[in-house]
Amino acid sequence: MHNAKPSGGDTNRGNQHRGNKADLPSKPCATCGLPMTWRRRWAKNWSEVKYCSEACRRGKA
Repeated sequence: MHNAKPSGGDTNRGNQHRGNKADLPSKPCATCGLPMTWRRRWAKNWSEVKYCSEACRRGKA
C-alpha cells in the first residue's frame, strides 16, 4: 500500500485559502520577533506588514 495523495479536485480556489494553515507565509515581528502568520485582512499589503499587534507598532512590547 502506498501513501499517495488522493486525486480529487484542488482545494485552493482563487485567493481563498482552504487547507493546511501551515502552508501560509509568515515573518517575524519587527519589534518582538515573534512569527506572524499571513491573515486575509493583510492580503493586499502583506509586504508592508511589520508588527504583530498595535502594542508592538507603538513600540511598547
